[in-house]
Amino acid sequence: MASPATDPSMRDTLSVIFKLAAKDSPLVSDVEKLLGSSEDGEVHPKKNEILKWLEFAPFSKNPTADVQLKALEELNEELVTKSVILGDGLKLSIADVHLYATAHSSVSRLSSSDKARLPHLLRWIDYIQNQDDIAPILDKIVVEKAEFVPPVIKPVSKPVKTVEDSIPKKTVQETKEAGKSETVSKGKKTTDTKKVEESQASQVKKKLPEKELEKKDEELSVSLLKIQIGHICKAWKHPSADSLLVEEIDVGEAKCRQVVSGLAKFCTPEGLTNRRVVLITNVKPGKLRDVMSEGLVLCASNKDHTVVEPLIAPDGAKVGECVTFSGLDGKPEEVLNPKKKQLDKITPNLFTDEKGVATFKGIPFMTSSGPCSSSIPNGSIK
Repeated sequence: MASPATDPSMRDTLSVIFKLAAKDSPLVSDVEKLLGSSEDGEVHPKKNEILKWLEFAPFSKNPTADVQLKALEELNEELVTKSVILGDGLKLSIADVHLYATAHSSVSRLSSSDKARLPHLLRWIDYIQNQDDIAPILDKIVVEKAEFVPPVIKPVSKPVKTVEDSIPKKTVQETKEAGKSETVSKGKKTTDTKKVEESQASQVKKKLPEKELEKKDEELSVSLLKIQIGHICKAWKHPSADSLLVEEIDVGEAKCRQVVSGLAKFCTPEGLTNRRVVLITNVKPGKLRDVMSEGLVLCASNKDHTVVEPLIAPDGAKVGECVTFSGLDGKPEEVLNPKKKQLDKITPNLFTDEKGVATFKGIPFMTSSGPCSSSIPNGSIK
């Protein structure tokens, strides 16, 4: 059997891909390296993986609708933890363009209900079809996106006091009694003074619980957390725990942070590498199974925790920028105190809404480029 790079039918496919890319596109160089025709004789570093996807051809030779849908579901699963097929951050490869071109007609024919079952695939399709050199080639596929509606905060109006309200009113009877006698007995003075003191003491007691309640609410606010956008530079398996992964994350500091996450059952190190994540950076550093961890990657999960994925930072969000919450302007603590269990009290209020937008008590996780999100709607965040 001929290899994909030498098979005439595959060469025709690669020729189509070549035309899809602009003449100055890096994809042209990828094709040359894949076919062994580059001037310097360099071979593509991910040649085998690319060839695997170039052989993936369930959309040709008029397959049944069930076969096509199964293939699309397979692609959707592949993209759960990736932005592009090879997992190279946001960098398109020849495999992405090949799969986009061959699957285009199948995706175009999907019903709205089938599209809703393939959120990762549709996200990938939308990213590719909006590239400048690819957009004019094929008709765009309609991708429904969750619309972000900022919460409406109603201003609290305070009653305006008039001059008349500030003047104590006296009854006619009080005025007459004041005219009859200008002095009051010592006993009566003592009684009145005692009543005033008791009234003031009662007001102080009423105010104390209110202040304590305000303080309690302040302690539970998400503003105590320092939540930042990070970029995973490197990821690997924990040396002594099968359920843990270790990530090296850039958060805009002089040195990358090392973070241990319980994601081994849901993500691969390759799928996390070059991915942007949302993490808490003011947790107290500590060792997890003898490996130091300096942060907490926030992930969304469904109700039975069978699907877990790191929150998705919007395109354009800057590495190191802090996530904000409308109406909550508190200052994050330098380091969270584990004894106060602040994180345990705040995380029950973190969840994704019906559109997958990450929120605290319904207030979105906002960045300079929009809200953070997840493909898991109505999920918990931890």
